[in-house]
Amino acid sequence: MVSLFKRNHCALALIALCLFQCVMAPAATRRAAGPNFVILFADDLGYGDLGCYGHPTIRTPNLDRMAAEGMRFTDFYSAAPVCTPSRAALLTGRLAIRSGMCSDTRRVLFPNSAGGLPAEEITLAEALKAKGYATACIGKWHLGHLPQYLPTRHGFDSYFGLPYSNDMDRVADTELGRAIFLEPKIEYWRVPLMRGESILEQPANQATLTRRYTEEAVQFIRQNRTRPFFLYLPYTMPHVPLFASERFSSQSARGLYGDVVEEMDVSVGQILDALRRDRLAGNTLVFFTSDNGPWLTYNEHGGSAGLLRDGKGSTWEGGMREPGIAWWPGKIKAGAVSHELASTLDVFPTFLTLAKARIPNDRVIDGVDMSPILFGAGRGQREAFFYYRDTELFAIRKGPYKAHYLTQTGYGVPKPEKHDPPLLFHLGHDPSETHNIAKSHPEVLADLAQELERHRRDLVPGKPQLDARLEAN
Repeated sequence: MVSLFKRNHCALALIALCLFQCVMAPAATRRAAGPNFVILFADDLGYGDLGCYGHPTIRTPNLDRMAAEGMRFTDFYSAAPVCTPSRAALLTGRLAIRSGMCSDTRRVLFPNSAGGLPAEEITLAEALKAKGYATACIGKWHLGHLPQYLPTRHGFDSYFGLPYSNDMDRVADTELGRAIFLEPKIEYWRVPLMRGESILEQPANQATLTRRYTEEAVQFIRQNRTRPFFLYLPYTMPHVPLFASERFSSQSARGLYGDVVEEMDVSVGQILDALRRDRLAGNTLVFFTSDNGPWLTYNEHGGSAGLLRDGKGSTWEGGMREPGIAWWPGKIKAGAVSHELASTLDVFPTFLTLAKARIPNDRVIDGVDMSPILFGAGRGQREAFFYYRDTELFAIRKGPYKAHYLTQTGYGVPKPEKHDPPLLFHLGHDPSETHNIAKSHPEVLADLAQELERHRRDLVPGKPQLDARLEAN
């Protein structure tokens, strides 16, 4: 009888152990499948707007700590100088000219736009989801607001945010014009806040967006702590109109713009704290940057490009060179500073390589793997960077040299100025692009001309997506 009891007890213990292993094995397998990825994407943030990039009055202790614990890039570029093409390039690793997500007439998508990111484009979310990742987009989308173009149709399991820029769907600008941005009120705009494919709130209470995005992000991290995840958080701010929550209102020496950036900085800190709290920091790569440079035409409501020339909308350095901070404790050397040439285009192949996911080989991918830079294993793989304004290539950078074939300020000048010979600047010596050295370096211009020719050989523009408009009701 005792022997029978022992045998039954052992059998039950063995079954219990097997059941425990069956329950735990999927989580362990998923956790071992690959690192987590988080993209924190500011809107219209300038190169000089963070403390760790030299701003004297905007307080960004969390981003400064992120840079001190990770890597800060000095030569990191957005793939376009305005919202829609920049975001398309980030998520696909392809220049917007290839996907058709740029236009010379409508520079971004609007509430009456009929187009969006084509279904045949492969997003980072789609590629990671195929590897078992949980995926979420929280924040501003701006790649198409019709159902077929929303994040949930492009690989994201969930979506919470604005479908386009917060200055669209204006109500009161007929009488007030640009004055609505000087003292913005929520009721001046009807931009919707969405969850999934449904409108949750209209107009969105913009003063609460940064806080609510952060709460959603922390909840997503918590819910997916036992499996690999990809969190894409494109902040609505500091794009105008500027709104800060009550806690941050009138707190910054930089005024309302500083209030907004400082609230975003606290959001970044809360997200990094959530990763630490759930013991995920050692297995999570977080990247912070911005979609384009500061919107200078809005004066104090716009940011600063620091010593860089011009801002949003232009292919001068201030329009496309951005803060870039990579954080992965234990993997990226703390306090590292990279002067290597890198871009938002490079996020796509870097994340997929680290996740051991397939990089599409049936199309041109303009990004390159940044892993050697991030982990101190060697030089960067990017040899050149191409500056597009809408559908036109305006400039090329290779090494420290940058040639401008066309120049145009971000806003207010109707036509670009052509340069033959091109303008040439040494960005190491002259990051403000003030001293044209073309006459003394014809060999550099010749080399850059060859890069231009190679680039154009395989360039097949995609079907334009930004020009088509919905029929008026």
